[in-house]
Amino acid sequence: MEETSALHAQWLRGVLDMCLLALMAEAPVYGYEMTVRLGKAGLDVADGSIYPALARLRKRELVEVERRTGEGGPARTYYKPSEAGLQLLRSMRRDWSEFAMNVTTMITQTGRKGL
Repeated sequence: MEETSALHAQWLRGVLDMCLLALMAEAPVYGYEMTVRLGKAGLDVADGSIYPALARLRKRELVEVERRTGEGGPARTYYKPSEAGLQLLRSMRRDWSEFAMNVTTMITQTGRKGL
């Protein structure tokens, strides 16, 4: 089971930016909320992975940030995709669909001997 968990973590690292942009495209969202929503979707991501990814997206000008004061709590930084981020997300969605279909075809139609 530990090996499977490590494999899932490796896959997620490859698609984390796409997942984060997809969450932000729905509505502005703050970092911890992203972690919770990814977890509910079955994608367990540590806070320590989210914030470096957000910093990368921000550096590439793919996200915009807004500080909002909390109701009785600390201010939070909300993230939303920039126009360039939305364009990248659209491209990633197309590419992902094709890639996932190709991988699914490969693993389901080939190599069945011995399984």
